[in-house]
Amino acid sequence: MKIYAINGSPRKNKNTAELLQQVLAGVKDSVKDKEIDTELIHLYDLKYTGCKSCFACKKIGGASYGRCAIKDDLYEITGKLAEADGMIFGSPIYFGNTTGQMQSFLERLLFPYYTYDKNNPIKVPKKIPIVFIYTMNASVEMAKDREFLTTLNNMQSFIEGIFTKPVVMYSEDTYQFDDYSKYRPGVLLEKRKAEHRKMQFPLDCQKAFEIGVDLLK
Repeated sequence: MKIYAINGSPRKNKNTAELLQQVLAGVKDSVKDKEIDTELIHLYDLKYTGCKSCFACKKIGGASYGRCAIKDDLYEITGKLAEADGMIFGSPIYFGNTTGQMQSFLERLLFPYYTYDKNNPIKVPKKIPIVFIYTMNASVEMAKDREFLTTLNNMQSFIEGIFTKPVVMYSEDTYQFDDYSKYRPGVLLEKRKAEHRKMQFPLDCQKAFEIGVDLLK
């Protein structure tokens, strides 16, 4: 079995990546008696674009039918993900949505499986469990007020239609810097942010671990 975590953050060892690693740790802990491989993929290490609307993935009888035809750094990745037994996506929220790297990745991953014909159902290699972890500087209440969640729910509905309904986790009001005094107007936030992180982020890590434990049940 193979479980992939996809990091849509430019940071490899901060909030989003740490939570993804906790999910993978939970997966491994839950299947100690079985062989399972996990892999964390950092999107910002890769060179690729979003969908180019070439429709090669939908050309009947074409060499790339059912698979994205663009041969950049995502070509091999999407090939591996077609054989996945579970996927965990993680992204910080930038301007009310996932990062541009995550959005472009999802376009490339999902569109080859998508059909406009209700009588011709979407075909994927297999239905697999999906998790989506969002990290954000804002609180969930602020995200709701600014309708961030509506935007995120739209993509989640496409994921559900193609794979399965994703398990969703929000890690809110995250700690962004090691030293807030170096950033404007960070000094005003540092004490509150530090206190929140000390109390909440360990709970978020535990929740992510538990999501991993339950992923393959």
